Amino acid sequence: MRYGPAILVGRLTRFAARLRKPGGGSAVPGLIVNKIAPGYLKRTLSGFPQGLVVVSGSSGKSTTTKMLVAILRAHGVEVFTNPSTANISQGLTSALLERADWRGHVPGDMAVLEMDEGHGARVMEGVDARVVTLMNVMVDQIDRFHDSEMVAGMLARIAGRAHEAVVVNADDAHLVRLAADVRSDVAVRRFGVSQAVLDSSPRGLGYTETAADRLQPGEGVLVEGVDGRTALINDGRSFITTSLPARGAHYAVDAAAAYATAKTVLGERFSVQTANQALGAIPAVFGRGERTTVRGQQVEFVLIQNPASYQLNVDSIEPGTSDILFAIGSDVRDPSYFWPTDASSLGHVAIVTGSKAHEAALMLAYDGVEIDRVEPDLGRALDDFLAAPAPANGVKTIVFSADAMRRTRAHLGLTGAE
Repeated sequence: MRYGPAILVGRLTRFAARLRKPGGGSAVPGLIVNKIAPGYLKRTLSGFPQGLVVVSGSSGKSTTTKMLVAILRAHGVEVFTNPSTANISQGLTSALLERADWRGHVPGDMAVLEMDEGHGARVMEGVDARVVTLMNVMVDQIDRFHDSEMVAGMLARIAGRAHEAVVVNADDAHLVRLAADVRSDVAVRRFGVSQAVLDSSPRGLGYTETAADRLQPGEGVLVEGVDGRTALINDGRSFITTSLPARGAHYAVDAAAAYATAKTVLGERFSVQTANQALGAIPAVFGRGERTTVRGQQVEFVLIQNPASYQLNVDSIEPGTSDILFAIGSDVRDPSYFWPTDASSLGHVAIVTGSKAHEAALMLAYDGVEIDRVEPDLGRALDDFLAAPAPANGVKTIVFSADAMRRTRAHLGLTGAE
């Protein structure tokens, strides 16, 4: 009963928000509940019988969380999780409201939550996690995170709430140093890539500082090979060849992180075969290399969020792809943020669009990319792009920033949960 009135107000707010904007307003109910019942989020996160698992870092959180949830559910664990767009405090509360009964209780054996680095550090104050998984530290959102040391400090605060284990990327130097300071009663588990995989990524994997040494077989979950959408993973006892939801070594790293975390959480219940089947069956998270059919056209969506993800994801687009729409929205306050990257591999872009279309077109032009048209109106650009004939090579590909992704989703009617 303690949170009954707050739950009622939150649900009424959610109903009103969805009447006003179908598929939108997801964070508003959580914002209101957090105001009138500030203890609800922390109390609920602490109430799952098999505990809380948190995934955080600069990049890869959404895909890793989805992979981890799939593995755990395949092992029979009832998991509560949050959509990838609900990784800050009000979004987390809104996600809980979706499942809560009138008393505020959320069913599930375990919660597995993706958390934004900054908000997660605040949310986790006073909340214990069984396991915390940390993906990486990248140059990201410089208007929020002024330097990489700041991000590493936030992740250290999240890791400090783990009481069973911390799972870290052994190729990220910031996280290697963080792991060395974990309390002695908390286990440290690792994942990473082999030297051969790193060497096959000439631009690296985007970390602010890559560790000098590679993880060796038997020291953790190791990605030994990547070929397109297939990865070879060695957990020290078994080798698996698993399918990835999208191309690129960074998706193989996400798979290794999910595998290592599931193995840590499940202990003796963990099945290599079950984990591999679950990994190979999941689709891409929306925008992260996902392919779907829209208006009769097959389309691939590629999300770029920071210079590292920009570079990794642009490089992963199939060579020779002829029809590309490039959209930069208002979330990129200063497009010079992306100038250190190199998009020359694109070769040709059909339309550059979004609120920062002209700045983006200039950046692409300096990379030697041919551009057919600059159209600031995103809706018009999407309509024209999808109405054009099927491409000569590859599939139609839409590259977008987070704001442009949300607007694209809404314009195309893709309003279901991610």
